[in-house]
Amino acid sequence: MLSNSGSEGPSAVEYIQHHLKNNDVAIGDGGFWVINIDTMLFSWFTAGILMYFAYTIGKSLNAEKPGTGQNVLEAIVEFVQQQIRDIFPGTNPVVGPLALTIFMWVFLMNAMDLVPVDLLPEIGQLVGIHYMKVVPTTDLSTTFALALSVFALIIYYNIKVKGFVGYIKMFLFHPFGKFLIPVNIVMTTIEEIAKPISLGLRLFGNMFAGELIFLLIALLGGASMLGLLPQIVLGSAWAIFHILVITLQAFIFMLLTIVYLAMAHQDDSEAH
Repeated sequence: MLSNSGSEGPSAVEYIQHHLKNNDVAIGDGGFWVINIDTMLFSWFTAGILMYFAYTIGKSLNAEKPGTGQNVLEAIVEFVQQQIRDIFPGTNPVVGPLALTIFMWVFLMNAMDLVPVDLLPEIGQLVGIHYMKVVPTTDLSTTFALALSVFALIIYYNIKVKGFVGYIKMFLFHPFGKFLIPVNIVMTTIEEIAKPISLGLRLFGNMFAGELIFLLIALLGGASMLGLLPQIVLGSAWAIFHILVITLQAFIFMLLTIVYLAMAHQDDSEAH
């Protein structure tokens, strides 16, 4: 699994296909359920990192002499709280922790893209793991699982705030009023379904494209030492720029989550 296109190594297409294939296992008759093991493990790994640092910093908080970790955490919390204050109507004790968790977890999963593309797969080859996709957010299963979790909360709070009858009325009378109920049902259904689809596809598309660029840059190395120079230069430049990308994608996912939950908390008079 070398990043060259010589006769002894895989072709460029084979190299990219190999890196973009999950280590999966089929479950059930005919393999109806497929679990991407690498996606799950790296998702748990990044979640474990998040929990470890949150616990470590949380138990050593010092108002008089805050450490570096506490200062960074406080800055992130204040940043997230400001977004909520600017967007979310009223108060909800769930929204703040949810937004913070989404931002940090998605950021850490995205940040796996900064690990050299051949490093972990090569280590995996040494222990008999032939396929390893290390960025969870380049897997649609991850991004849609996150998006559908947010969508479930959207439905829950729509019903909780508006009542079940009020939630049904939203489909019947929005956006064109009582004289176009069939059109309203179609339009509102499309609008609601588009929320998780846009959340999931936006994150997946941007991270998948970023990973693909890293793979294309890795192919520049070829078999010669001289060929490593453009790979190192371009790879480093893209990695620096990609830090902005992974942060921005985590921020957008968090921001849209807050926006959608804010819309769910609007009463009938505000929503229509």
